[in-house]
Amino acid sequence: MFKPVSTVEALAAALRERVLSGDISPGTPLTEQELSTRYGVARPTVREALAVLVHEGLLRRERNRSAYVPEITPEDFADLMYVRLPLEELMARALVGRRVAEAEAALDRMDALRPDAPWAAVVAEHMALHQALIDAVGSPRLARLYGSLAAETRLALVRLRHAYPDRRELVAEHRALLQVIADGPEEAALRAVRDHLTWRES
Repeated sequence: MFKPVSTVEALAAALRERVLSGDISPGTPLTEQELSTRYGVARPTVREALAVLVHEGLLRRERNRSAYVPEITPEDFADLMYVRLPLEELMARALVGRRVAEAEAALDRMDALRPDAPWAAVVAEHMALHQALIDAVGSPRLARLYGSLAAETRLALVRLRHAYPDRRELVAEHRALLQVIADGPEEAALRAVRDHLTWRES
């Protein structure tokens, strides 16, 4: 049996796709009145949907100000990679010589997306792939630390939309990463992780 999708969930999903596809620029105010008119829903529904995305870290809301997409500056971007690197190195050390079926499945889903699929769909599978690798380590604390970076990581991925106009290149990079982790040796896997986290600028 399929669970019905509420109006709040549907609106949150629509806004989430716009945020993660880069359609809403950082700092743009998302007013309840404008969204209510645009989507034909009541303002309390808009308020709840915005609260969902604020809780996920995709929007920020301050006192006496409309919700907005936070800016991920180049400095934020570099610091995020700085913090992610040791976590992903722990993952590579733990998984070297292993294949992770869930990560490969996420990559296959990314590869199978329609050419005109929204960038948000690519972001979702990218996140699923990396989360599957982290989860495969079997360390609840590593998963919790990694999860605390999820919102900023998703927002950072918006920057890659123009850096990878051909999604096949992104798929190929991840397929190579999974292959090196599976084949080893450890130093090669660690080097691949470091190279992977040196993301190109858009």
